[in-house]
This record gives sequence, C-alpha cells and structure tokens, in this order.
Amino acid sequence: MALSHLRHAPLALRLALPSIACSSPATRRLLLFAPARPWRLLSTASKPRSLATAAAAEADSTSAGADGFFAEDSTSWKSLGISDRLASALHGTGLERPSLVQAACIPHVLTANDVIVAAETGSGKTHGYLVPLIEKLCTKSSSTEDGDSENIAARTDNIVLVFCPNVMLCEQVVSMANSLLDVSGEPLKRAAAVCGPKGWPAVRPDILVATPAALLNYLFDYDPERRRREKFLRSVKYIVFDEADMLLCGSFENQIIRLIHMLRFDEKLLSRAEDSGKEVPLEGSDEYHEDSGSESAEVSDIDDENEDGHIQDGAVKAKNAHVGARRDWRRVRKVYRRSKQYVFVAATLPQSGKKTAGGVLKRMFPSAVWVSGAYLHCHNPRLERRWIEVTTDTQVDALLDAVKYGLKSEVDPELGPNRTMVFTNTVDAANSVSDILRRVGIPCILYHRESSLEERTANLQSFRENGGVLVCTDAAARGLDVPNVSHVIQAEFAACAVDFLHRVGRTARAGQSGIVTSLYTDANRDLVRAVRQAEELAQPVERAFSRKRSFRNKLKKQARLLEPATLLS
Repeated sequence: MALSHLRHAPLALRLALPSIACSSPATRRLLLFAPARPWRLLSTASKPRSLATAAAAEADSTSAGADGFFAEDSTSWKSLGISDRLASALHGTGLERPSLVQAACIPHVLTANDVIVAAETGSGKTHGYLVPLIEKLCTKSSSTEDGDSENIAARTDNIVLVFCPNVMLCEQVVSMANSLLDVSGEPLKRAAAVCGPKGWPAVRPDILVATPAALLNYLFDYDPERRRREKFLRSVKYIVFDEADMLLCGSFENQIIRLIHMLRFDEKLLSRAEDSGKEVPLEGSDEYHEDSGSESAEVSDIDDENEDGHIQDGAVKAKNAHVGARRDWRRVRKVYRRSKQYVFVAATLPQSGKKTAGGVLKRMFPSAVWVSGAYLHCHNPRLERRWIEVTTDTQVDALLDAVKYGLKSEVDPELGPNRTMVFTNTVDAANSVSDILRRVGIPCILYHRESSLEERTANLQSFRENGGVLVCTDAAARGLDVPNVSHVIQAEFAACAVDFLHRVGRTARAGQSGIVTSLYTDANRDLVRAVRQAEELAQPVERAFSRKRSFRNKLKKQARLLEPATLLS
C-alpha cells in the first residue's frame, strides 16, 4: 500500500478517522509508504576531470571562507576579469564575492573555450555562466559602437541562448539575468523567455531562455519560411545547456540533437563565408538538409511535466512535419572556424558509459574545459544527516516528528522564515502527506505536476516569501533556487542517486548549513547502507548505484557469499 491510500479511502471513512495526533497504531497502519519501485540505477562514475578545479580545491582548504563556498578573500569580481560596471550590478544584488565555482569557471567562459561546469547544487553555477556571458555581451556592444568590427561575425547581433528543461527554470534564469542593473536601474542586458504560454518576444532580447521544444516550435511551426530562423541562428553566439544531464538524455535528447545540428551547421556556413570574404546565407542551402537527412529526430507532440519535474510546453505543439532527420550527433565534428561557444552546466554529471551525459560530452566536445565542484556527487559537510528506518506502524509518527523537528530548529533571523521541504515519489503520496500534516494543524503548500503552472508559481512564491512546509515531488528537486531552506525531509526515499543528490541539494546552499532527514523502509535498507558508506568514505554517492538492473540482488548475493565464512568463524 502507499501513502496515497488515504486519498482513495471512502469519504465516510476519511471523515470518520480521528485526528492523526491521537489515532491508534491500527488506524495509522492505513497510511503506508508505496512499495519499492524498480530502481533506476546509474553507472559507477569517476569524478569529472578537474582541469579548472585545482585552484578551487586549494582555495577551499586555505581561504578565509572555510565554509567551502566563497573564493578566497583575494579573489574579487574584478580579478576574474569582470568590469566595474557589472561588478557594481552584482554588489547591488548582494553578491559581494564570487563563489569557488564561479571563480573557477568565469575565466574560462570569458575565453572562446567550450566549458563544462559540473558542480554541486547551490554552488552558484547560474551566475557562473550568466556573469561572464553578460560581460562578453557588454564588451562586444562597446566594440561595435566604436566601429572597430569589420568581419561578418561582428556585424550581426550577439545573443546568448540558454536551454532549460522546464518553464520554472526558464523564468528563474530570466529573473536572475534581469536583476543585474546598471546605474539607471535598467538591466545591463535584457533577458526574455520562450516557454509555456510565452510567445516570441516582441523586442529582441540579449539573452533568450527557452525550453528545447518551445524554441523548435517557434523556429519552424511559426516561421515556416525561415525569415526568423536564419537571422536568429546567425545571431546566437553563446549557447548554454542548464541541467545538461537532463537535456542530453531521455525525452529531451532528440530535440537537443536537432538544435545542435542547426547551430553547428551555421558555424560551418559562417566559417566558409569568412574564408571566401562574402556571406553565405543559411536559407536555401541544400547541405543543411543533407547533413540532417539520414535518421529521424523526433520532437514531442505534447509537452508536459513528469515525475522528475520536466515541465515542457503544452501551449504550443511541435509537429513532426518540420522535423528533419539527422546523422549520428555524437560523431566528432569536422574542423572549421568556430563562431559559437557552448557551455554545459549540471549538478550531476555521471561519466562512465558512452550513453551517460558526461560520456556524451567527452566525445562531442573533447577539447572543452571541465570545472568540477569540490563536493560534486559527494557529501556536503555543511549538512546534518538524519537517517530513520520506519515501519508501517512508525512511519507517520516519524514523519510528523521530522517536520516538527525542522520547524523547531533555530534559524538565523537574517535568513528569513523557517522553510522545510518534504519530498515524496508520487503526486498521490504528496497529497496524502499534505492531508496528514493538515489534520494535525501543520499548514503546508503543495507543489507537483498536477497543479497548473499558475498554481505552482504562486505556491513557490508563497514558500519563498513566507516559509513554512512545502510538500512536493521531484518537480521541485532540480534547479529551483529557494533561498535558505533549513530542512529537507525524504518522506519516501529517492528512486535513484541523481534524485537523491538533487533533493538534498535544496538545503545547505550558498554556504549555509542545513538538515536532511531521510525516512526509509526495509526495502530501502541495502541502498541506504550503500549511500551512507559512500558518504563515510568520501566517495561519490552515485557509485553506490550499479548499472545492473537489480542492485539489491547484487548486494544480497555478496552477503550470501560472506555467510559461509561467518559460520566458519
């Protein structure tokens, strides 16, 4: 039975149930956790290459900011190559100093290198790519105004294109970019989103943030004659893939393949144009169709959010009529003069195996600079961990105790109200947990895929402003930046290592401390033991999850092999 059992009970029975606070164990036995689902197991992965992390690691151990978040005192925005104008805008938002991850990645993004940033949640990755890209836009604007740019690449506008897997993340990135203001109170560079109900912006933004499906829709279905497409592709100079592991795998893969093909082909055309001294337009070129004409790349007809929090765009429909075909997108690209920069950002980026996101990036972008966070896939020392094994008789009491524990925890008044996030694996379980909390007088806010986008936005804003308890699925686990969450509770243990890392990453962000309480059942025991062992040995948590279909069977087999030795002893 599942926590959702209460939701499906007859109405008369639900009304007859006494308050949870005074109900008997027999009554509480109705409210059970869902049986263990098949585990989505990840491959054992080594830590990404730390080409730009050596300095960060050294600073982590020697800087005055011993909390492992801020860079050393001698590192400033200016020392990283950021102009006084942008540094002043950062100070205006309260960002006085760069974080370790920002100090490591900003100098590389300021160059023309492709950059892969793999760092733990809450380490400042979004500003890590926004700040240097806005700096580059400001610099190019100044040079164009001075009239010192004569080549074809410089004569076009420069746009930063940011891909995010869902609407909420798009809106969040836009808000962060538009909060960097100049002395007049206007954004240094204007950002806009193309996602969900939002159409193509009336005024061309400097930073366009979009979901993959929405951008394809507006480039093809709403512009079949390519009037917008050609100019747009030529203008895009910087492409960011936020939550890259999600975008490069699963339901987004074919959409990203299509977009990368288009962007790379424009680079080839521009390289050819510069060599010949005259512009070669994308429109009407047969080579594009040949280069993308052997295998189908599908775009979802209907975009929705699934249990992992993928919110895509139901307001527009991508029709397969405009979807061309492709060759193997993982092949090493031909040599040509580069005119675009690619930046990939992720909090989880497993590398072992050709089909993992890290493995794909190593083949697609072999010369890219990797920046790894100090705690990537590892235990964050600022976290207090609480592990509680529960049974059908104790799980509700344990959940209530955990919520009350978090609400009673002392919080720095300067950080605002107390905030607790309670994670479940399904929407039904989230609804049941909400019922349980409200029955004992604990107000809570719901956040899951079955709520409308307007409800999710309003509930998230209320949680940010007023605090309290947010009961949610993994729709709230990835990327959403809610400041100063003091306590995360796993009412149901995460289904895989990636979900686990993103859930616990909602707290202890930006140098703050936090608490994580994980409730688990006997079915989860072997997996929890493996995760805890990885943390104790300071190993990446993802190594606790095998690629084999049944990790628990593997552990039990190992235990059986040890039994004869135990008996002999």
